[in-house]
Amino acid sequence: MGMTKIEVAKKYIDYLAQGNMEEVIALFTNDGQVHSPIYGVKPASQFYTDLSNDTLSSKLTINGIFEESQANRLALYFTYQWTLKSGKIVEFEVVDIITFNETNQITTLKIIYDTYITRQLVGELER
Repeated sequence: MGMTKIEVAKKYIDYLAQGNMEEVIALFTNDGQVHSPIYGVKPASQFYTDLSNDTLSSKLTINGIFEESQANRLALYFTYQWTLKSGKIVEFEVVDIITFNETNQITTLKIIYDTYITRQLVGELER
């Protein structure tokens, strides 16, 4: 039996906090995409590779999960404490809008947050 949308969202947060990008990517369809205000629109595998390359550690706290009863999506609201490779820490609230297919794999994840400080810190990272 497959996972519910809410179970997938909770696994997503757990895997992301652990830095287990292979498991995060496995929650997506093969052509799954991430829409990020910092990294742009990318295939999930590329986005999470880029994120991992810029990350020293992450702490995520779920603030709420909001599911549309007759829809294929939900909103995941959480606090993200992100320690960049530079050692700088930024904390912000995030809403991810997650769209699923019929087997509850993620097809699209849209990340929404205020990027003012984060954009500056990520821009300072050497690439």
